[in-house]
Amino acid sequence: MSTHQEWQRMAEKLSLDGRAVIAGQRCNAASGETFGTLNPSTGKVLAEVAKCDAKDIDRAVVAAREAFESGVWSKAAPAQRKAVLLRLAQLIDDNADELALLEALEAGKPISECMGLDIPESAACIRWHAEVTDKRYDALSPSGASVVSMITREPIGVVGAVLPWNFPALMLAWKIGPALSVGNSVIVKPAEQTSLSTLRIADLALEAGLPPGVFSVVTGFGEGAGQALGVHADVDLIAFTGSTETGKRFLRYSADTNLKRVVLECGGKNPQVVLPDVANLDAVAEQAVAAAFWNMGENCSAGSRILVHSSQKAELLQKMLAVLDGWKTGDPLDPDVKLGSLIEEGHYRKVLGHIEKAKAEGARVACGGNATLTETGGWFVEPTIFDNVTPEMSIARDEVFGPVLCVIEYADVDEAVRIANDTCYGLAASLWTDNVNQAHKIAARIRAGTVTVNCFGEGDLSTPFGGFGQSGFGGRDKSVYAHDQYCELKTTWLKLD
Repeated sequence: MSTHQEWQRMAEKLSLDGRAVIAGQRCNAASGETFGTLNPSTGKVLAEVAKCDAKDIDRAVVAAREAFESGVWSKAAPAQRKAVLLRLAQLIDDNADELALLEALEAGKPISECMGLDIPESAACIRWHAEVTDKRYDALSPSGASVVSMITREPIGVVGAVLPWNFPALMLAWKIGPALSVGNSVIVKPAEQTSLSTLRIADLALEAGLPPGVFSVVTGFGEGAGQALGVHADVDLIAFTGSTETGKRFLRYSADTNLKRVVLECGGKNPQVVLPDVANLDAVAEQAVAAAFWNMGENCSAGSRILVHSSQKAELLQKMLAVLDGWKTGDPLDPDVKLGSLIEEGHYRKVLGHIEKAKAEGARVACGGNATLTETGGWFVEPTIFDNVTPEMSIARDEVFGPVLCVIEYADVDEAVRIANDTCYGLAASLWTDNVNQAHKIAARIRAGTVTVNCFGEGDLSTPFGGFGQSGFGGRDKSVYAHDQYCELKTTWLKLD
């Protein structure tokens, strides 16, 4: 990996283009308006981005529908779509340094994570779904010799994908990989805080051979571009990752317009349950810290609640504090940094508000608890661990989406399961145990879309990702199951003479 100074020099030489991509071309917003996208580690403007609105969404939808109806992509041979997507994946790999740098600058993410995980995984995701393209089979029903009854999948049509700011390129890949694989046209509305890597990938998609209109990126704000996409009567599906509150808004848009399909992946307040039989607490501490503080805790699957038996709490807490001592906070372009900045000032103040409320409710600060590096002009918060947290406290119930972990004691395993499930969410959970019987039994009792045992993670590209309860519904990201949600299922019944 390049050095801190080398990344800084590369950043100075970047040419940043904030124009939208509609119908295969870079373009300004119809209004001509722009907004500044900021570097959250300095608070300074990086680039001006097109502030698109309903007129631009309509242009993108018209182009998407025309491309879809023409069959240039939707009716292309699966092997042809596969080849184009494989070229896109390769181009993402070839331009990894630039894309990683854009994400580090605009999202405040550590460059080591952008280079080591986000961009390679984005390419791998596109590649994985590309390979599935010509390997899915449809079916015949067992309806008897007098008919031929075919059950087939067809692309749903025009898909709107609304992205979060925490993993811009990776969440883009999670959406467009399966949606494009099955033949849809896709319009992407990136988060207003993080547009640049998505726009650059759209350039690469055109270079790879994706026909104009099949993949557009319309930048702007939720109340402008996002709402316009949600209410548009010629959009067939919205795939959304973000807050539960905004997810509910897209359901209302659907209900009030054309009943477009809505696929939601929303928030989480994810438990890490450490059973008393665990002998190696060092391994638990390493994984628990990563679960809570990876990506500054700005992660819907972050393990922000650790549930530990009273007999082990003190020891585990000390081990987690020791691990966290090795996590450096600072400039995201420094490869040694593991904690960058929070995404924007409003979110920074919201996270600090959660911390102050936890203090007022009686939680004990074991480490952190303050803003830091304020001289940079950026929005940095110390990694914070709260002890003496009870399940009723707001810090144990509200999704903070920041570098905050709360430690909760339990007396027995049944109580641990009750606390783990005492949330309106159900996205992810982690479980530590040395007993394989307990692993199966307790994992089955935890209500979450993904339960990892003796590790923190989200599975791999072959495993579906999504949640229970207010963590979302309507489908799953990743895996072959993601393809089905972007399709209509058709029965064709042929009566034979």
